[in-house]
Amino acid sequence: MFLPRLLGFETGEFTIMKKYIALYMAPVGAFDEMIKNPDPKAMKETNESWNKWAKSHEKSFVDQGGPVGKNKRVTKEGIKDVRNEVTGYSFVQANSHEEAAKMFQDNPSFAYPGAYVEVIECTEMPGST
Repeated sequence: MFLPRLLGFETGEFTIMKKYIALYMAPVGAFDEMIKNPDPKAMKETNESWNKWAKSHEKSFVDQGGPVGKNKRVTKEGIKDVRNEVTGYSFVQANSHEEAAKMFQDNPSFAYPGAYVEVIECTEMPGST
């Protein structure tokens, strides 16, 4: 169950922040190339950049997330292994979609060729309240 973060305890005026999922994306070929030809120095620099970036946004994270593994696609016809561009995820809270998206403008994952971040608002299931 998701419990929204409340702002304004000090003033007695509360604001409920919205929740967003950020999907870190990279073209499959670029990701394969990185795995096939790892550059330890570049990986260390990227990890350090990531940690610094995450620390600068730590108050916005609901779940810092992490990398994702292999993908299974489930349809009414069955289950099969597939590949997609999702490389990781995070959950954040912000006052608006725009505010959430701006948080990722300086994300270090852009060091990878073709990388991008999808920021998607999480909404309530209709009729669930």
